[in-house]
Parts: sequence; C-alpha cells; structure tokens
Amino acid sequence: MEETKYVSKPGRRYDAEFKQNAVGLVLAGRPVKDVARDLGISTWSLRDWLKRQQAGGAFTQPKTLAAQTPEQRENRRLRQELEYLRRQRDILKKALAIVSEGNLNSASNS
Repeated sequence: MEETKYVSKPGRRYDAEFKQNAVGLVLAGRPVKDVARDLGISTWSLRDWLKRQQAGGAFTQPKTLAAQTPEQRENRRLRQELEYLRRQRDILKKALAIVSEGNLNSASNS
C-alpha cells in the first residue's frame, strides 16, 4: 500500500482587488460564512479584511505579489493549475484502475 504524505501548503496570497470584492459582498448583505465558503477563503481572513476596511485601512498587495512581474504571476498561476490538473489526472487513473479491476473480477466469476 502506498503511503500518503501530507504536506502543508504555504499561505495563500490575495491581491487587493480580491480582498475588496470579498468585503464588498459582505457589505452588500451576504453572510461572512457564505462568502468565505464560496470564495474558498477562511472566515477569519474575511473578517480581518472587513475590520481593516471599516477601520479605514487600505488593502495592499502582498510583498510576494507586488515584487513579481505580470509574467511571473502568470507563470505561478499556470504552475498551480498544472499541479491541480495532475492531481485530478492521478485521481482519475486510480478510479479507472479500481473500476477495471472490478470488471475483471466480475467477468472471471461468471
């Protein structure tokens, strides 16, 4: 049996526009919990952004994003998408192997 290794992901970085849009949804009347779930962010982060905006603070770009050129950001996004698609492919391969194995066993039992 293959051992699964869990590796924690580094913290996700959100640009100022994303934060403003998320806070805007809450200010428009949607519950914090629903907005956070729909956007795939933590309720803690969303509440923090909301408090910051209500206190008059402006959202800034994370240093990691601000220091990158648009090409570097696009490359990072594409690498993340590639990693996601590879995980999906691996899941489908495993599912196909399980289904195929089940079909072979049922055919030999007939």
